[in-house]
Amino acid sequence: MRREKLIIIFAVLLDVIGFGIVIPILPFYVTEFGVSALTVTILFSTFSFFAFLSSPLLGALSDRFGRRPVLIACIISTAVGWFVFASAKTVWMLFLGRIIDGMAAGNFTTAQSAMVDISTDEQERTANLGLVGAVFGVGFLLGPLVGGVLSNVSHSFPFLFAGILASINAVIAFFFFPETNKRMNREQPLSFNPLRPLALAAKNVSLRPLFITWSIFAFAFVTSQSVFGLFTKDVFGMSAFQTGLAFTLVGVVMVVNQGLLLKKFWTARFSDYQIEVMMLAILAAALVLISSGLLPLFYLGMIALGTGQANLRVVITTQVTRASDPKRKGEAIGILAALMSAYMVAAPIVSGMLYEFHHQLPYAVSAAALLAGVFIAVRNPVRVIPQNGSAEAPAKRVV
Repeated sequence: MRREKLIIIFAVLLDVIGFGIVIPILPFYVTEFGVSALTVTILFSTFSFFAFLSSPLLGALSDRFGRRPVLIACIISTAVGWFVFASAKTVWMLFLGRIIDGMAAGNFTTAQSAMVDISTDEQERTANLGLVGAVFGVGFLLGPLVGGVLSNVSHSFPFLFAGILASINAVIAFFFFPETNKRMNREQPLSFNPLRPLALAAKNVSLRPLFITWSIFAFAFVTSQSVFGLFTKDVFGMSAFQTGLAFTLVGVVMVVNQGLLLKKFWTARFSDYQIEVMMLAILAAALVLISSGLLPLFYLGMIALGTGQANLRVVITTQVTRASDPKRKGEAIGILAALMSAYMVAAPIVSGMLYEFHHQLPYAVSAAALLAGVFIAVRNPVRVIPQNGSAEAPAKRVV
């Protein structure tokens, strides 16, 4: 394996482990400050709001000046944000920590762009994106497990550890991460408008159905995950450690799917469009099972959740990047990131309000949205079809 690829993979792994550590533990830590469920979800929204503001600028900067400086700056911001969050004595410090992290939250997106940069053809690009997804799954497997164990020290200690991991990652990236963008577009104007990627997504008629699918997935994913720690504690009486183990199960399923089943089973037997529809349906079923209140069905739903996430992320990302201008692939991936960030701003607040009304309601609404996504995808099938062996063929509507 190429040196560049190994370094990118390692950077992604450390970043996702840090991310995975804190997700299941955050509600347990924040509620120690005596806040409501809505305040917990507003913390998620705060990070996402600043990530939404910075995402288009970071994507354009990486296209214009390179992936390396953007990635290093993002990792440093993550480290500082987690250190502030872990040392918080008041609620406003919690928000400050999330703001600092969100102001440069482009680690994963920039790494994806770097993997696209080093791909020599369409097949390798798909494999590289799948590899990044598999690493995401490994990090999501290890992170919650580590976070659950560290929570036995204190509920703040996992966040301190996440900051240490990000600091190590920043040092490694500074000394070893190479510049992968060989097609820097110095003439591309920098975009400071966070709504621009959303406007670009709306104007792209051929890829619009894919962006709609991604948006529905983003809404459902964020709505359900924002209250997950609260849900497991209130409905099943789980501890932070047990919640971490539940997330670890999702990570195992994601690794198996993206590291093995995606290539050997899913893409070998089904088209990207078919996988898209199936994963939306599987995710809807997963959320219904999770919210059932029955522990066996809950764990079955977690397995389905990992399966749907693992495959849908790769399928959508692959099709979007395949149809993008070679000089604007960072921007194309940035559109996906901006869409996800937009829903990560609004959906947690919606989720918090729904949760305070009824614990199962966020999951029911998310499942309904995914079923609507199945209907939309069936009515508007889109495939990105290479022409004459080109990896840069446009998307085509299938009628």
